[in-house]
Formats: sequence, structure tokens, C-alpha cells
Amino acid sequence: MRSVMVQIPNTPTSADVARLAGVSRATVSYVLNNTSAVRISEPTRRRVREAARELGYVPHAAARSLRAGHSRMVLMPAPAVPVGPLYAKFLSELQWALGRLDYTVVQYGSVGLQGDEAARAWAELRPVAVLVPGAGVGPEGVAVLKRSGARAVVTLGPERVDGAHALLMDHDAVGHCAGAHLLARGRRRIGVVVPGEPGLEPFSRPRLAGVRQALHGTDATVTELPLAYTEEAAAELAARWTGTGLDGVFAYNDEYAMLLMRALQDEGLRIPEDVALIGADDLMLGRLLRPRLSTVHIRLPSGRDLAELVDRAVRDPGAEPEVHTVLGATVVPRESS
Repeated sequence: MRSVMVQIPNTPTSADVARLAGVSRATVSYVLNNTSAVRISEPTRRRVREAARELGYVPHAAARSLRAGHSRMVLMPAPAVPVGPLYAKFLSELQWALGRLDYTVVQYGSVGLQGDEAARAWAELRPVAVLVPGAGVGPEGVAVLKRSGARAVVTLGPERVDGAHALLMDHDAVGHCAGAHLLARGRRRIGVVVPGEPGLEPFSRPRLAGVRQALHGTDATVTELPLAYTEEAAAELAARWTGTGLDGVFAYNDEYAMLLMRALQDEGLRIPEDVALIGADDLMLGRLLRPRLSTVHIRLPSGRDLAELVDRAVRDPGAEPEVHTVLGATVVPRESS
């Protein structure tokens, strides 16, 4: 039986790229790792990138981590609940900005794990930084991550966690804006749609509390309206609406507002004459409805600013944790309220 020799092509190296581009290996490293500390002309950068493409060369992340003494992986635990278009856009901008700073962003789904138990699972991957949405980690979890080599832990939620950098997102302000707007429109019996799906409580409860704060000391009342995100649930709520006496409603976000608007209109209720309605997130689709949907425009933190915070923390892990309040909210009045 005759054996057949199969020749496997050698994996291209940075030395091969350097020879083809006519530069040093250090220059190849500076260009392909987006190092900004060394000035390299644009024609040279272009020549190096073209040589790398021609050879099919890709930098070795593990080797680069060994040289640096730490990884370049930024771990983002996947949200436990579906994210809307607003948050998805923020995540895309953040991942792009971190990539420009030469970090590799990895989303990690820790199904069934919560809090500090989830932090131990994240630590096994040895990330250089972890971005934790909501109330996903406590002080013990932060300590576990740092002992495993994480130089930065950044939380995005309503409260700060000891040892972590914090971007504070005050969702009370979203509800407060909506409640004050409905009150100014002369509505006094106001409902607040709270999602029936589990996992959204860290956002929905503060928004409900914000409406209560806006109406405190007035003659207006607040009624909590649990609502699952289904047409059937919205139809059931709309069918008993007249009996509630409610003349205004703040829905958790634009998606719930649009769901409820359609159900109320199917019941013959006029928007805004019978029921003034406002959502949140300022989605494009809300502007296409008739009547156009009033909403609360939410300003999330800049993905570029957060990426720069991560980079600062990685470079100086002993620095005092930074705390920034980043969520802004303003009413966009339209025809529905």
C-alpha cells in the first residue's frame, strides 16, 4: 500500500510579513496591534496590512497576551433578558470602540448562573476586563475576578459595587419624566405598564417609582399594570380599560406602548382623547404610528467613552474606581399624549 505525503503549508509569521513589506518585525507588530505610541507613516501601515492580507497572516492573540503579561479579552456577560434596539446599538458601538483599542470582546452566556457564582465562571476565562450589566455581581465576585487577573470590572446599573468602576443608570428619571409629562397634560388617573416577563425588574421598578415621585403631593393616582408582551395580554387589558377609569398611561418602553395602543384602539378608545399614552426609548417605529407616539428619549453612555474607561483601568489597575452617572432622559412630546 503506497502512502501519500500531504504537504501542509507553513503558517505565515510576522517575520514573513516583515520581509514582504520591507520593514522590521517590530514595525509589523506596531501596525497590526494598532499601537499609537509609535509614529508610523500611513504608506508603511498600508504596506504592512497589504503584506499581511497577501500572506494570510493573523496575529496570535495568546502570544500577544504572554508578551503583555495579561490577556486583551474584555468579557461582556450576555444579558439575561432580550435587549431592545437602543441597548443593542450601544453594545455595537462599544464593541467597535474596544476593537479600535486592540481589545477582543467576548459575550458570555452564563445560563443558570447568577451573581458571584457567575463571576467565578467568568474568571475561568481570565479576561483583562469585565463589563457587568445590571446588578450582576457583588463585592465578592469583583474580588474573585481581580484575583484571576481582571484589571478592570465595570458595572452598568443603578448602584455601585465595592471595588468596581460604575456607570450609574438612574431609570427613576425615565419614569419621572413620563409622569410629569402626563400630569402637565391634565391627566390624573395614570397607569404604568410593568412588563410581566421576569428579568426586567431592575429597570421597570425604578421607572414605576419615578412616576410615583413625579405625582407625589398631587391629586393624581398611579395604578400598576402588569402586562405580558403578547397581543392576547394587551387585548385583555384593553377590554377592561373603561372600568379602570385611567386617562393616561406610561408604558415601560415604546414596544409595550405600541402593543397597548393597538389594543386600546381596537376597543374603540381614542388616543389621546380618551387615553394619553407615552413610551420610552424613542424608537423610529413610534414616529411612524398614527397618532405618533410620545416617548422618553434615553441617552445611554457613549460606547467610545466606556471603552476609554476600560483602557484607563487596564493600564492603571490600582487607580481609584471611577463612578459616573450616565443615563439622561427627556420627553419627546408627540400626538399620542
